[in-house]
This record gives sequence, structure tokens and C-alpha cells, in this order.
Amino acid sequence: MALSRRTFLSSSAAIALALAARPNIAGADGDQSLRFEPLLAPDANGLALPPGFTSRVVARSGQPVANSSYRWPIFPDGGACFETNDGGWYYVANSEHPAVGEGGVGAIRFDRHGEILRARSILTGTTNNCAGGPTPWRTWLSCEEISTGLVWECDPRGRFAGVARPALGTFKHEAVAVDSTRRRLYLTEDEPDGRLYRFTARHHGDLRSGLLEAARVDGKAVTWIEIPDPAATAQPTRLQVPETTPFQGGEGIWWTDGAITFVTKRDHKVWRLDTERECISVLHDALAPGSNGVLGEPDNVTVTDRGDVFITEDQGTDQQVVLVTRKGKVLPVLQLAGHPGSELSGIAFSPSGRRMYISSQRGTDGGPGLGITYEVSGPFRGRQDDQWDSPHRRDHD
Repeated sequence: MALSRRTFLSSSAAIALALAARPNIAGADGDQSLRFEPLLAPDANGLALPPGFTSRVVARSGQPVANSSYRWPIFPDGGACFETNDGGWYYVANSEHPAVGEGGVGAIRFDRHGEILRARSILTGTTNNCAGGPTPWRTWLSCEEISTGLVWECDPRGRFAGVARPALGTFKHEAVAVDSTRRRLYLTEDEPDGRLYRFTARHHGDLRSGLLEAARVDGKAVTWIEIPDPAATAQPTRLQVPETTPFQGGEGIWWTDGAITFVTKRDHKVWRLDTERECISVLHDALAPGSNGVLGEPDNVTVTDRGDVFITEDQGTDQQVVLVTRKGKVLPVLQLAGHPGSELSGIAFSPSGRRMYISSQRGTDGGPGLGITYEVSGPFRGRQDDQWDSPHRRDHD
């Protein structure tokens, strides 16, 4: 169901006019560290940003990344950042290439000043790699969004080849998040009747074996039921236990501060699952009465250690990154102009929290996958202290 705001934001001029009319939102929710204000007209890269923010292009599909011969993959999708021991970081991004065996994952190495040092592939031979998620042991889990899809574990530094983790199930994977406190993984499924899954490894950090379950929701209470055949040899996983609860197009998912945040695009909802109390609630419903209509078709998700939820939108004419605050207020952070038929993907923050990475998955023509990956810098709310979320901990390069 399309939202009414999508009907008029169809050109750069219209975007600039509409965004200029928005109220000043600095200090939203009474938090003076939030400094997003009305978005300005699109910059030279086609991004409408708040005052004080700038953008640059870091990679284009099919072209070599700076200081390397590696050509950035087409259809760049889900991504994450991993800090290195010298204060730099890697940014990894999936390729949602639909042709069999043409997907994979690319990685860009940045130094501590944000300059690109090199780039390389860290996974090849897979198909339609959509989103995924970082782990506390500093690997990237890349998810295949096909009916026979698997989760592949990759090393951002390229020290070992990506390896399939079939114990996490065979289904149309979207994204995965790790609860490092309770040592469980949570996975979304991009189907109209997809399930929310939980995986408990036999040995923490070793994803070769474990228990795969699906959620059953009764009111706000959540219970978990074992999937008898995670490999789906005879029946799709989501149909094996019919008493489990369907979710309408599961997309991005993230764990922080004792809770899983995930989104469902078909009903435009943002969910919060308390993993200790096993209770679920809706953080934001874009179709509910009183909603400001800013968020529609939520897709990739990342959550900062301050509890700020950043969400990209799937296909649509306005193509925004949206912030959902702890109190449920929804605010536009940036908007892509002049890329009809594309979508924003791959949202991730550098370890300092001051640089955001984002891709226009299909680029300006919206067709052959000539995506563009950007870096947006500015006064985002950075680290709360010196401890960043565990997937970003430093490691040797």
C-alpha cells in the first residue's frame, strides 16, 4: 500500500520545495544532541542532506574502487563496518545480483582518516545476496534472498573464503542479527508470510550446528517452536510449523541494548522484540492513525548504541533514510533524487558514528544495477563512550 506522500515527490525541484517546508526538527524528543534540520536541495551527488552534512561517492558498480583494481559489484545491498587495529575500518556490501552464482560481497578498506586504501571481493559464487548482519566475532553474515538461500559467513579482511552455514536454514533470507548477551541469532524472511527465526548455536561463535526455531506471537508474548527440517528438503521452513506467526515481508534487523529491532515492508511496521522478557511490540506503524507518513516500505536497518534506529526505504519516489528515535518519533535524514526505480540500501556507520555509508542500488537509470555507494559525513550522534557495539571492535588487519 503506497503512502500518499509518494504522489508528489517526483522531481528534484519538487523534492527541494517539499523539504524546505518541513519544520525544524533539531532537538527532537527533547534530545539536544539530535541536530537534523529541514533537508536542503539535493547536492551534486543527488542527496538532499541536512545543513552541516556532506556527501562523496566512494564506489560505482562496474568501476575499480580507488587504489585497487577491484570493480565494485552491481546491485550493492546490505552492509556493515568493522574497525581495524589502526583506527581504520572496512565497509562490506552485498551484491544482490539475481543471476545464479553472480552475487557475493565486496569490501573497502579505509584508514583512520577515511581515505580508501584498497578493496577486494570476500565472497563469490552466490546468488541474490540481499542483507545480512555483523557478528561479535567480527565476521559478516551475507544472506541469499532466494527460496533455496543460505547464510554465508565472510571475513571482512579476506583471510578465509566465505563459507555456507546451512544450520541457519534454507529459505528466502533477508537479514540476521546477533544477541551477544544471550548468544542467539535472529533472522528475517522476505516472504508475504515469512517467519521470524531464532538460532542457538551448539557452541557460541560456531555456526556449523545448532537449533533453529520460529516465533509464535500471542498478544505481546513470544514463544519459540523448533523447525524440524532447517534444510527444507520436503517443505519450506515457514510452513513446517503452521502455528508460528507470519510476518509480512521481513527486512532489516539489528540487536542492541537487550532488544531486536526489525521491520516488515508490506505493512510498513517497525518492531521491537525484548529478548530477555520475550515480548514484542510495534515501535512504529506508518499506516496507523496519527502517523506522519514519513516512513514507508522499510528495508535495511542499523541501530546505534544510543538507540537511534536508521532505516532505508524500499522502492518509491522519495527514497529516504529515516530516523526512528527511542520515543518513536520519525524524522527524514536524507533523500535520494534523480534515481527513479532505484532504492537506498547498505546503511552502516563508521566506528566513530560520524560517517554513514549508503548505496543507490540501481543508480540513476534504475535498471542494469550500476549502483553508487556514498559516504555521508556530518554531526550524527557519535559514540556514547569509548565502547562501540561489539561487531565494530578492533581487530588486526
